[in-house]
Amino acid sequence: MDLRKFAGQTRRVVMEVEKVIVGKRATVELAFIGLLCGGHVLVEDIPGVGKTMLARSLARALGCRFSRIQFTPDLLPADITGGSIFNQKTAEFEFRPGPIFGNIILADEINRATPKAQASLLECMEEGQVTVDGVSYPLPRPFFVIATENPIEYHGTYPLSEAQLDRFLLRLEVGYPRRDEEIVILNRQIREHPLYKVEPVLSAEEVVALQREIREVYLDDSLKDYIVRLVEATRSHDDLLLGASPRGSLGLMRTAQAQAAMAGRDYVLPDDIKRLAVPVLAHRLILKPEAGVRGRRAAEVIGEILERVEVPTDLPSPIQESAHV
Repeated sequence: MDLRKFAGQTRRVVMEVEKVIVGKRATVELAFIGLLCGGHVLVEDIPGVGKTMLARSLARALGCRFSRIQFTPDLLPADITGGSIFNQKTAEFEFRPGPIFGNIILADEINRATPKAQASLLECMEEGQVTVDGVSYPLPRPFFVIATENPIEYHGTYPLSEAQLDRFLLRLEVGYPRRDEEIVILNRQIREHPLYKVEPVLSAEEVVALQREIREVYLDDSLKDYIVRLVEATRSHDDLLLGASPRGSLGLMRTAQAQAAMAGRDYVLPDDIKRLAVPVLAHRLILKPEAGVRGRRAAEVIGEILERVEVPTDLPSPIQESAHV
């Protein structure tokens, strides 16, 4: 694994996306980490802050095929996956692929579709294939879904269940830009949209190769234990009705490996795990009703757990030295 090359490639991707998404490097990096891990991302934020542009600019920077699915109450599973069409010339049914057959899929306002339509997308995310009339069709690689939700407007929506939320590797927020950042956004769009200036710096094949490489990043046994202790703490917290599942532990491990590789390291630090704990775990937790009434949030609970759970100190010397730089 060429760490310098890996870090350089991922840095160029982030820089290309930042031509469009101004002042949100952490969000861009987390979205890219989700892709590198072979997972999927849920972006929960108000309209107009760049959720769609994040997906489109990432697809352009990676030279990947982009597909957008607008989720509405009348959306059918076949509108996502495709279906069999009768060909009169051959007198046979032929499969016509739906918009899910892309590399980077924007599932826009996923909570506006019925649970049946949501389930068809989540099945594709989990299995990496589409099954129609008993025949399975593999989805292209890389395959990455960015689903969006508006957390403010609930009228006419079908909220994702806890089991469905658990299928997303990360949940992100974009947030408002600062005043100076918003001025930059205005200046960049006076004549044309900056999306058209985003240049591809990787190919789909190179992205798949990067996905394989992050699995070579070293994770010390003491850090594996640290991850498990963090997740176990969510299962016994007084404010939580339901803690994170083992899928949360796996997600925290894999994203920490990607974070380390993007930083040019072949080993994970405790800080990698701490940085990713909230976006990986918060959406997997269910607060007790009385905690919700008090205004508690899952992210606050994870922050408390991070302060309470002891960070391992018996790391190998190179990792120990790097952790204290």
